Amino acid sequence: MEARKLATVDDFLLAASADERIELINGEIVKRPMARFNHALAQSGLSDEIAPFKRRKGSGGWWIVTEISVRYNQHHCPTHDLAGWRKERVPNPPEGVVDVLPDWVCEITSPGHESKDLVIHLMRLQTYQVPYYWIISPENKTLIAYELVGEHYRVAFSRECAEGEGCQRVFIPPFQEQGIDLGYVFGGCEI
Repeated sequence: MEARKLATVDDFLLAASADERIELINGEIVKRPMARFNHALAQSGLSDEIAPFKRRKGSGGWWIVTEISVRYNQHHCPTHDLAGWRKERVPNPPEGVVDVLPDWVCEITSPGHESKDLVIHLMRLQTYQVPYYWIISPENKTLIAYELVGEHYRVAFSRECAEGEGCQRVFIPPFQEQGIDLGYVFGGCEI
């Protein structure tokens, strides 16, 4: 039996095109799910809510972007829905395929692809010691925030935003200073 050849970041860059959404996960070039309205709504809503952190310079400021490829190693370069770097640690914005580990990652689940965000990314980001990892499910209107404690993630926050309840301003690390309107993120039940 012949061993499977792991794809590299160079293979990924050669395969990338404007017509196809792909990423490199554990040495395999995989297709990303088609963008859906609820996914984009949560992504843009969360980006709006944390925008004040992007505007700050120096201490307390963040570089926060959507749809960013991050190279964790030669065989793992996922495209995160949102990722952020503290400006005090990374004073200038990263360029190209980023190889600077983020301080925060948020993935928004897609039907049929949940295990990638709930297992694969969670374990990889924990291994690489990314301090904060959030998972949003637009279908369930749920946000789970993990925070690195020692070498392992612990749940720092978990909330379902059901109609009429749970849709409120919440204070979640690392953006607990300002709070996030979950109703706005999920496109309804505004506070």
